[in-house]
Amino acid sequence: MTDVKMTRYSDLKIGDSAETTHTVTEEDIETFGRLSGDYNPLHFNEEWAKQTMFGGRIAHGILTAAYVSAVIGMHLPGPGTIYMSQSMRFLAPVRIGDTITARVEVVAKDDEKRRVTLKTTCMNQDGKTVLDGEALVKLME
Repeated sequence: MTDVKMTRYSDLKIGDSAETTHTVTEEDIETFGRLSGDYNPLHFNEEWAKQTMFGGRIAHGILTAAYVSAVIGMHLPGPGTIYMSQSMRFLAPVRIGDTITARVEVVAKDDEKRRVTLKTTCMNQDGKTVLDGEALVKLME
């Protein structure tokens, strides 16, 4: 991976944005449960989950947040980015079959510390925001 192109701090502008889209599958939820150890029946047991406020199974919230991480690590700012903090609110459930678009946008730059603040959002296929927040990142330059 010696030919990986890293974004320079000086190349980033307020308003720059990037996004990726992913359709949530049963396999995604099973894999995330196995990796995280989170087997909450809300994610794995349809009958149990039907009795909750969600009326059925939902994806792990942090699985949805991982799509934001993918945008940050692979697209904007991209490889070599150091993820310093993330605040987020989960606004709506994500279900198997939902297509989630994760988006980040540069909203501030701190020239002294060379840090970048990103608005982070995830929307479903209906245009509903399911996650919003803010990330603070630093570039390795």
